[in-house]
Amino acid sequence: MSLFDSTPLRAPDLGSAKRPLAERMRPERLEDYIGQEHILGPDKPLRRQIERDELTSIILWGPPGVGKTTLAKLIARVTRCEFIPFSAVLSGIKEIKAVMADAEKLRRLGKRTILFIDEIHRFNKAQQDAFLPYVERGDIILIGATTENPSFEVIAALLSRSRVYALRGLTVPEIVALLQRALPAVGLRAPDELLEQIAIYANGDARQAYNTLEAAAAVAASPGGELTEAAVQDAMQRKVLLYGKGGEEHFNLISALHKSVRSSDVDAALYWLTRMLEAGEDRLYIARRLIRMASEDIGLADPRALEQSIAAMQAVHFLGIPEGDLALGQAAIYLCMAPKSDAAYRAMGAVHSDVQNTIAEPVPMNLRNAPTSHMKAWGYGEGYQHAHKFEDAMVDMECLPPSLAGRQYYFPTDRGVEKRIAERLEEIRRIRRK
Repeated sequence: MSLFDSTPLRAPDLGSAKRPLAERMRPERLEDYIGQEHILGPDKPLRRQIERDELTSIILWGPPGVGKTTLAKLIARVTRCEFIPFSAVLSGIKEIKAVMADAEKLRRLGKRTILFIDEIHRFNKAQQDAFLPYVERGDIILIGATTENPSFEVIAALLSRSRVYALRGLTVPEIVALLQRALPAVGLRAPDELLEQIAIYANGDARQAYNTLEAAAAVAASPGGELTEAAVQDAMQRKVLLYGKGGEEHFNLISALHKSVRSSDVDAALYWLTRMLEAGEDRLYIARRLIRMASEDIGLADPRALEQSIAAMQAVHFLGIPEGDLALGQAAIYLCMAPKSDAAYRAMGAVHSDVQNTIAEPVPMNLRNAPTSHMKAWGYGEGYQHAHKFEDAMVDMECLPPSLAGRQYYFPTDRGVEKRIAERLEEIRRIRRK
């Protein structure tokens, strides 16, 4: 039987109420899709492709629960294509060829097929290669979903034939809107404050938010009643955040902690940290923010700040609550006491600006590898100076594109370890100028 038979054998329908809430709440219209405005808003690239029915193969890259599968299904519905879900976990080359044969038959009948591959990064190179001829001939429109960077996990040949769209974690207001829409499905009312706590806990993942709401509804007092703080607390298996209305205090407190660390005010940092701990804040969220502070506000002025923050994250993960809280306090103290520098942060910002505002020049020939004789004959690697063959491993070779030659981005401070780095960098730049 063809995968596209109009009367396939189906398991008995147990009723939509038996399906997970996240599955029941998938929108059926593109207008009802929430999130990803940077690619789906008016006149945005993917929206234009869909509305003009000019879809090509695409890769949807983003964290779990942001709507990759939902978006793929909506695209198929809007463009009236056959939608075939394909699991990279359960399928091999044999299954690929069977699906491709049916897709080719449909193309000859004038019907297009969207092949949706969840977790495409789990396919090996040979399996990904198997799709290429069908993508090139137009037998299928490939939509791949991945939580991993496609540049590393998807073969170059497939990437060159696809457009990559990066999806973002959903915001708290976006998740709240989804939860409000789902309340009738679980037969409950709920104050916005509780929905906001679920949204904060979900950390950008709509599926996790739906699962939390569904679990909370299962322990609620009665159908048609009010969702209680106790039910949400049981569903999340931790305290509901003791924050004010709108979840704003969540962001105010982390801002206060960050600015206290940046200001080297250890007492204030410990106070705001403790406020967050007492509110029941996710410890790993705090750990992630401490890691960000170590990179953004300390950087190479004290390279161990990042090590201490990573160690605190691992301690929290290993010890849990309340033992791991001490590791967070210890890391906060270390970050406060460390010399501060945002030189690396500013350098990355300057580079980002140039990358965005200048043409993407080809990599200079002297920096390219020449693994074959043909590439060597074409000039790949010509002019390359191997540093270890020179005195003090120092060369005057320019490594930036011609239009940016001589540009400087990193200007270290004279604080902490960065003072020694500044002296060494000046020495390197002086030798290179000679």
